Amino acid sequence: MLVASLAIIFGLILLIWSADRFIDGAAITAKHFGMPSLLIGIIIVGFGTSAPEIIVSTIAAINGNPGIALGNAYGSNITNIALILGLTALMRPIMVTPQVLKQELPILAIISLISAWLIYDANISRLDALILLAIFILYMLWTIRTNLTPKANAVTQNNSLPQAKMGLSQAIFWIILGLMLLVVSSQMLVWGAVNIAEYFGVSDLIIGLTIVAVGTSLPELASSLIAAKKGEHDLIVGNIIGSNLFNTLAVVGVAGVIQPMQVMPEIFSRDMLIMLLLTFSLFILGYGFRQKQGQITRAKGGLLLMIYIGYNTYLFYTVH
Repeated sequence: MLVASLAIIFGLILLIWSADRFIDGAAITAKHFGMPSLLIGIIIVGFGTSAPEIIVSTIAAINGNPGIALGNAYGSNITNIALILGLTALMRPIMVTPQVLKQELPILAIISLISAWLIYDANISRLDALILLAIFILYMLWTIRTNLTPKANAVTQNNSLPQAKMGLSQAIFWIILGLMLLVVSSQMLVWGAVNIAEYFGVSDLIIGLTIVAVGTSLPELASSLIAAKKGEHDLIVGNIIGSNLFNTLAVVGVAGVIQPMQVMPEIFSRDMLIMLLLTFSLFILGYGFRQKQGQITRAKGGLLLMIYIGYNTYLFYTVH
């Protein structure tokens, strides 16, 4: 118990520090190459901070624990939208660009529906997993090509990126080191939390959907909060969208290729349903009804946070 508690405390301190350096490195690299912040948010921050999910789900699949593998992936998606966006918006309202509403969110919604369709038969076969991975690769290629066009750069380039306080080589160094420390610190937190949960007799399903999902989403949380503090709205939104796409496609895909998995009925009827509802709610929450640019306000952030608390309360009282 003592070692697990220390792992949580030290891991949290390291997580916050490494997230700050990681965001600085990513933002300065984006400025140096003239890359849109949204692209950096999706590819580097979003996919990079999802490394803990793929590690945990892969290990769970190898060990024959599909509940933890899938609960981690879909639970992390729920956590990303309801908890992370909720907390971040409470800290500072998040601006949502028209590109996100017209392009990135529809893609996330369609991919989420495809994922739901693939697990409808209560099974993730290797063919299903390969389909998910193929979609992931195609999406990455399309996103990079689309966001690096001169027109996209002119429209989405964020002028609020910080002035370079470090050289390019130093920025790349902090991206790599920051990402490595994000993964290490999140794993320390997950290990400590899981050990404490097992000590108190919490079930594997609860661990997968809540503790592991939250633990592996801590890099996204830390990165989003730091990005909010620095006013990097596109990094926040890109982080969440990129992370959810990575979880839905790559995390489940890799785990399914390694070990085909049976999908428990409640994962589809409860967790996938909540994930889909939250994904589609972003269209309403992020739309600007009275202004050209949408905004996830503090009130909307509070609503997302209440949904997250309600979901976890329901799990606590119904899952044993």
